[in-house]
Amino acid sequence: MDNIQSEIPLVLIIDDDPTNRLVLERILSTSGFATIQAEAGDVGRSKALERKPDIILLDIMMPGESGFDTLCRLKKDPLTAAIPVIFLSALDDINSKVKGFELGAVDYVTKPFEPPEILARVRTNLKVVQAYRVVIAEQAERLRQVKEAQQSMLTRPEELPDAKFAVLFEPILEAGGDYYDVFPVSGGFGYVVADISGHDLKASFITSGFKALLRQNSGPLFTPAETLTNINNVLHNVLPAGKFLTAAYAVINSKRNHLTVLSAGHPPPIFLGVNGEVEILRAEGDILGPFPHIHLSPVSRNLAKGDRIFLYTDGLSDISNSKDNTTCDDRRLLIQACEECRTLPLEQCPRHIRDRISKGAKSLDDVLLLAVEA
Repeated sequence: MDNIQSEIPLVLIIDDDPTNRLVLERILSTSGFATIQAEAGDVGRSKALERKPDIILLDIMMPGESGFDTLCRLKKDPLTAAIPVIFLSALDDINSKVKGFELGAVDYVTKPFEPPEILARVRTNLKVVQAYRVVIAEQAERLRQVKEAQQSMLTRPEELPDAKFAVLFEPILEAGGDYYDVFPVSGGFGYVVADISGHDLKASFITSGFKALLRQNSGPLFTPAETLTNINNVLHNVLPAGKFLTAAYAVINSKRNHLTVLSAGHPPPIFLGVNGEVEILRAEGDILGPFPHIHLSPVSRNLAKGDRIFLYTDGLSDISNSKDNTTCDDRRLLIQACEECRTLPLEQCPRHIRDRISKGAKSLDDVLLLAVEA
């Protein structure tokens, strides 16, 4: 019987005995379930892939591929791993039952079985699966809302065209612990990239407070060092134990053609001059949050029209090398990738650098790269 209506649960029966299959089909179909059948484990796995049943009734004692083998292979395939499986078997010893549950079966019914028992077991386990799916859907929706809220806080290049920046942000979770902001300051713009410790939802919520603190402490009354110092004073009193931020803060005064860079325990930005200069802007400073007082040593330099600065989080240097399972922590590769951006439009630079470093590998951490042009 085909599962024509999606609201009708589909049960896959895998049993080498045609009589057992027929009996089970009648028990289930007369109670409103849709069924499909398979006479062997490999055939059942193929039908599970093709039809995506809601639940599987699986015999253990079958020639060739046993039910235990079939379940193992179903669980190894991501497309069938979540389908609940109920074992049906004449084996009623405790070892067989324990093995079935250890392999991932949700239930175990011994033969001979009674129709009311089969229906009760199928219904109960399907209710559990449906409840679980509802919970997962609700959690996914909450995460989506958190992600949208976090993304809405991030300044986009088209919102501040005079700031001349491009950005690439790839959180490994729905909401990341990395954060960036671009905002007007006296004489130009401020650019911040930050990394909140941890990758849980708490990290994403901290970013909203960090954004507010930046805006409140970056006006004409504050130097860049005072901005980070004031933020640290607040974070030290509100962050839970074990939480901290690293940050790189660059301020471009376009009226004076001047750059100031501060670092709070963060990877150093890279400067790329139009005249061929390359410089790692090694500003020293303490992380934000754990200490009541922090030390900051700004780095300053003059700018020419077209100079570029690249700010990033450490996820960029933690991208796994899929060939030898090491990490690309050599900053020379990053500098080389930045230098290759001399002739590229600014908006293409973040993606070029990320692809140049990753070579197709996945990152082990959030990836954030901010490219700025004077």
